[in-house]
Amino acid sequence: MASTEDKPAEEKFQEDHVNDGDEDEDEEDVVDPREAIKENCEASSGCAALATKLEECNARVNSKSNTEETCLEELQDFVVCVDHCIAHDLFKHLK
Repeated sequence: MASTEDKPAEEKFQEDHVNDGDEDEDEEDVVDPREAIKENCEASSGCAALATKLEECNARVNSKSNTEETCLEELQDFVVCVDHCIAHDLFKHLK
């Protein structure tokens, strides 16, 4: 086998960084707590009302064939609400 000095840089990188599957057997799968928190926040009363407004806007815009209306404001309001809600609980789950 050639020494590592004779190998191209790409091969050296792959040897150093490619996982051959043996290392992951003992590790647990990491679950992202943000997804569960996000679902709860989307269903919360404040964000659910904004989600309804967004859905109504989307239906209105999609029903028209020629419109300049967008639902950007409704989308931003909903995303800000969900992100604000997530921020309250997410950092409690971080190590």
